[in-house]
Amino acid sequence: MHRSIKFLGVSALAAGIAACGGGGSSSGETGTVSFGVTDAPATDFSNVTVAFTELRLKPADGDWISFPLEGFASQNLLELQGGISAPLITDEEVPAGTYTELRLIVDTDNSFVKLESSGDSTYTLAVPSGEQSGLKLKGEFVVAADTSTDFTVDFDVHKSIVDPQGGSLADYLLKPSMRLVNNLEVGSITGLVDYATINSSNACDYEGSAYIFAGADVEPSDLNVNNENGNPLLVIPVSLDNESSLYKYTAGFLPAGEQYTVSYSCQQDDNGQDDNIEFFGNQNVTVTAGETTQAQTIPLTQ
Repeated sequence: MHRSIKFLGVSALAAGIAACGGGGSSSGETGTVSFGVTDAPATDFSNVTVAFTELRLKPADGDWISFPLEGFASQNLLELQGGISAPLITDEEVPAGTYTELRLIVDTDNSFVKLESSGDSTYTLAVPSGEQSGLKLKGEFVVAADTSTDFTVDFDVHKSIVDPQGGSLADYLLKPSMRLVNNLEVGSITGLVDYATINSSNACDYEGSAYIFAGADVEPSDLNVNNENGNPLLVIPVSLDNESSLYKYTAGFLPAGEQYTVSYSCQQDDNGQDDNIEFFGNQNVTVTAGETTQAQTIPLTQ
């Protein structure tokens, strides 16, 4: 089965599994669905290959539906950033109605990571129960009758990969942070960061990342698996924008009609521990479906 990488018209991620489409349908009606996979950027890795072998869907009132994913075993998820996705299945007919769970089955023997600092050296990646019960996305979504619906699964590498720091199943563990969105119901946020100005008076570890939090006026916090105050929805490393000589970020696949808090930090953030990092440019941004919203340049000017 041919699977080409495609560009989406908008970039966004849901805060959880989003309700998609219309209501359920009577027995016998069907709709068609497409599922793609994308990734939020990560700073420490040069390659994260997760070999998906099967996609499963669970109707609320029915048995699991399975779709083999031949030919998807060599996809580097880091190639799927900035509004790019690769299709898992395309225009498959399924019973219309409510679904309660999606699973991705993983071949752990062919899954691995490479680090930016380690050249071509590869490291093993363990996915607990990845080959049996798979990576799980629980929550309701709807397939409407006589309708084609496109979904995207975001696989957030920065949040998902953990260094076990000792004896473990593998060099790294995959504890996935995934989200599902309807592609028609999302928008994106883009913005610029004046890194030179910030770095001139602060001890920056690197060019930094934009942090996106669900909700308005959220107090920014680090990316920490034990964070009781709520983790950022996305952490997007900035990159040099040649036109402005500033640094740019784009936060994609964000559910529309919602407000988000945008902030920035240039301190390193370890997702396995509590880091005391400094944030700049806190601001509220509202996302519109199918559009890219321009945030204020950081640091903010009066």
